[in-house]
Amino acid sequence: MAQNRLRATVTSCLLSGLLFTGASHAAASSETLTVVVPYAPGGASDRAARIVSDGLHKKLGIPIVVENKTGAGGRIAAQYVKSTAADKNVLILANPAIMVVAPLVFNDIPYKPDSDFQAVSMVTEYGFGVAVSADSDIKTMDQLISWAKEHPGAFNIGVPATGSLPHFFGMMLSQQIGSKGEIIGYRGSAPVITDLIGGILPVAIDTLDVLTAQHQGKRIRILATSGSEREAALPDVPTLKQSGVELEASGWNAFFAPASMPADKVTQLGEAIKEVTSDPALQETLLKNELIPVSADAEQTRTRIEAFRQQWAPVIQASGFKVTQ
Repeated sequence: MAQNRLRATVTSCLLSGLLFTGASHAAASSETLTVVVPYAPGGASDRAARIVSDGLHKKLGIPIVVENKTGAGGRIAAQYVKSTAADKNVLILANPAIMVVAPLVFNDIPYKPDSDFQAVSMVTEYGFGVAVSADSDIKTMDQLISWAKEHPGAFNIGVPATGSLPHFFGMMLSQQIGSKGEIIGYRGSAPVITDLIGGILPVAIDTLDVLTAQHQGKRIRILATSGSEREAALPDVPTLKQSGVELEASGWNAFFAPASMPADKVTQLGEAIKEVTSDPALQETLLKNELIPVSADAEQTRTRIEAFRQQWAPVIQASGFKVTQ
């Protein structure tokens, strides 16, 4: 046990030294790890960044600043981090919208995920839910599938944004159940929930951190979730596979470094973040914030992201969805 503590201390010291090694011993003001969040404070990505950064600060003993740089669906933040000089310690907490979807739907974006960034560590996953109003007569996925086939013109699926993961997940679901739904894109989750509760929308798909509280408050009914097993906060809700629909999918939040960061620093940061996210207390904090913890180093993160790309890219490309800038 003493040897394990000594090893952990030595690793932390080595990594701290590696982070602060730069041209001409940078001034103390630059001896900070900056974590860029592409979205506004309070959202799932922001919560994940701050919880993990707090744990990483305690482990490494270095200042960590979380900076929210919003705009253009995260592309502004990605461009900013991409252009970071090699002697700066900057990471971005990015999700699939930035690293997988944007390159497929925009004709021109100011960064290339595979060449401008290096995966460091995946830290959270999030699932999706298929929901109806609490007043709906539809209470199971079987009933929804039957209703959709009987009312093809009425099978409208509300999602928080056109081109979002819920949008493409809705397409996956339609394909899997053999009934084409019309995807209705909104400007955010709030109007989706409002129209679902009000009976204007028959079905909605969104992330579980948005839907769970509404389900628990009996305003909506989540029929099924998209993960491999039931959500701890929703023990009464089956997965899609448990409901007879062969579909499983999730999104994620992961740290990426600019291509300019030395590879050995990326590797050690990935190992440090993996150790931090393996801590049961931090995992409990993430779960309380409706975030599913993941512990993965740089290599494991690359593998998981590639598997995600192979699942989602064909659906996105087949949709023909494009955004012209």
